[in-house]
Amino acid sequence: MKKLFYIIFFAIVVIQTAKSQQVPLYSQYMLNGFLINPAIAGSEGYTAVNITAREQWLGLANSPKTHAICAQTRILKNSFINKGSSVKLHEKINSRSGRVGLGGYIFNDINGPINRTGIQLTYAYHIRMQNNQLSFGLSAIGYQFSINDDNLRFEEEDQFWQNSPKSLFIPDANFGVYYTDRNLYCGFSVSQLFQSALRFGERDYAEYKMKRYYYLMGGYDFEINDNIVIEPSFLFKTTENFISQADITAKLIFGDEYWGGLSYRTGGALIFMGGVKVDKFYFGYAFDYTLSNIMKHSYGSHEFMVIMKIGDSARRYRWLTRF
Repeated sequence: MKKLFYIIFFAIVVIQTAKSQQVPLYSQYMLNGFLINPAIAGSEGYTAVNITAREQWLGLANSPKTHAICAQTRILKNSFINKGSSVKLHEKINSRSGRVGLGGYIFNDINGPINRTGIQLTYAYHIRMQNNQLSFGLSAIGYQFSINDDNLRFEEEDQFWQNSPKSLFIPDANFGVYYTDRNLYCGFSVSQLFQSALRFGERDYAEYKMKRYYYLMGGYDFEINDNIVIEPSFLFKTTENFISQADITAKLIFGDEYWGGLSYRTGGALIFMGGVKVDKFYFGYAFDYTLSNIMKHSYGSHEFMVIMKIGDSARRYRWLTRF
C-alpha cells in the first residue's frame, strides 16, 4: 500500500512539476507583473487592484484553474512626478517620491486533485535615478496545500492514505529585482525560495518539496508615433532541474485605450490577447490555443483580468506605465 501511495503522489505532484504547473500560469504577465515579481509592487506609483481568473483547458474534468486578487501601492512623500510634464515629450523629471512599495495577493490555484489557497504580503524598495528606476522586493507567503481524494480510486482500502492528513499549511517566500526606464523593463525573480517540504504520514516517509522557480521577464517599447507603440516582451521560467518554459510576445498598443497581442509558448501554444482601457479600469482577455491533441477534448484556456489604477494620471509618467 505504501508503494501505491508513492505512485499516486508522484503522479499528482512530480509529473505536474514537469509540466510547469506547480505554480500558477499567467498569459497576460505583461499587464500585472506583480503576480510574478514582488519588486514591481508600487513601481508605477499607482494604487492598483487586480482581479485575475484563469480557466485552463476548459471542457476537461479537473483542469487547472487560478483565481487571484491583488493590490499594490507606493507610499509617496509628495506628487510622484511634476504635474507639468508632457505626455508627448515623455519628459523625465526628478521626483522626491517615496521609495517604499507595499502589496498583497490572495489566490486559489486548483490543479487536478491539488488545491492551494493562500495569501502573500510584499515589501518593495525603489531607487529612482534620473531616467530609470531599480526596485527590490520580498514577499512572505503562506498557503493551505490540500489534496481532494474524491476522484482517487484504490484497488483496495489503503489505511496509510486514510490515516494521512489531506491538508498542510506551507510557509514560503519570493524575491525579485526589477529595472525600468523610458522604453525598457526587465526583471528577475525567484518563487518558493524555501522549497517547503510536504509531509504526509509518519516522519520517516519521504518528503516532497515544492520546487524553486526562477523567472526572467523583459520588454521594450518601440514608439512608432504618438498613438502606436509596439512592445515585444518575453517571460522565461525554469526550475533548478532545468524544466523550462518561455512565452514570447508581441503587443500592439493604440493610443492609451486599446491593445492586442500574440504570444507563443514553448511546449506548443498560441495565445491571442486584447484589451481596452475605460477611465481608471483596464480590461484584458487572453485565449490559449494548445498546439496538441488536447484541443480535440478542450475549448482552450481563457484568462480574464480587470485592473483598477488610482492615483496621478498615467499620462504624467507614461514611461513607467506598462498596460
